[in-house]
Amino acid sequence: MAKGNSIFLPMAVNKKKKVRAGAKKISLALQGGGTHAAFTWGCLDRFLEDDAVEIEGISGVSAGAMNAALLVYGVNADSKQEARKLLESFWRKVSTLASMSPFQPTIMDRMFGNKDFTFSPSFYALDYLTRLFSPYQFNFFDLNPMRDLLGELLDFSELRKGKKIDLFINASNVKTGKPRVFKKKELDMEMLMASGCLPFLSKSVEVDGEFYWDGGYSGNPALRPLIKETDTSDIVIIQVNPLNNEDVPLKAQEILNRVNEISFNNSLLREVGCISLISELIAAGKLKSSLYRQINLHMIEAEDIMTGFGPASKFNADWDFLIHLKETGRQAADDWLENNYEKIGEKSSLDVEGLLK
Repeated sequence: MAKGNSIFLPMAVNKKKKVRAGAKKISLALQGGGTHAAFTWGCLDRFLEDDAVEIEGISGVSAGAMNAALLVYGVNADSKQEARKLLESFWRKVSTLASMSPFQPTIMDRMFGNKDFTFSPSFYALDYLTRLFSPYQFNFFDLNPMRDLLGELLDFSELRKGKKIDLFINASNVKTGKPRVFKKKELDMEMLMASGCLPFLSKSVEVDGEFYWDGGYSGNPALRPLIKETDTSDIVIIQVNPLNNEDVPLKAQEILNRVNEISFNNSLLREVGCISLISELIAAGKLKSSLYRQINLHMIEAEDIMTGFGPASKFNADWDFLIHLKETGRQAADDWLENNYEKIGEKSSLDVEGLLK
């Protein structure tokens, strides 16, 4: 995979699915990352395809929160197949919206295989505009087509009634900097929009007199509610933002992107470290197992592929690109199930010590 100019590699052919006796219970933690969250769509599509796993709870941020809400709404209201249809409909609508905007790959981008608007003057104009003016100036009416799109697909009153899967949506309080977790029983459109509010593009979202930005700044995503509010012992993190990047960023946009990746991952790494430490203390008999329970951590990622896309590609909703990300996610989830299914309920498959080095 060449970095900078991303090259699509042919997807591996899925192996014949194993027949597994009974579903194993997991919770999911879904990161945000713009259109890169189509990778998460692929992972979810694979999980919904059969009865290998049963999802008890989902914690999500930004685009991960939107994926999560659609999955929970579909499963709670009807079935896994309905959830799969809703997720595909959402991403198709996102791509259709993008095709009507000036922010899409140019002919030159397509010729050279770029996915990050390298030759798009309109994207650079927007980037320059957001560095000079706030959304309170250039987006005075706070227009956001995502609100209408989600309104077509989600009935929040029905979503709140569902009992099959718990849902936790993360946002960041603008004034205090503290994370806020919105639970399914209270969730509405404003809370979902708050989780994905990018402060350079949209006005902060008001909920109950408080103002919120993207949840990735304070928890990307928060793991604590999955431990506190569900009974499952296994949390599967679907990682969208690369933890490691061998290249030192040189361009202004690359530097800003890497700063965001580091800051968006920091809160997650802290939580992973704390959970791992508590599990070690339980195993060593230093904490009472009657008060604490063992948490097994797992991660699905495709860092070698995701680092090959430029920072602006998070705004690229070209359908071919989204489908590639989806299929990459499906394959990553399938590989994870193939290699780690037996560990669910038994031990972590995530090398936490190696992750934190």
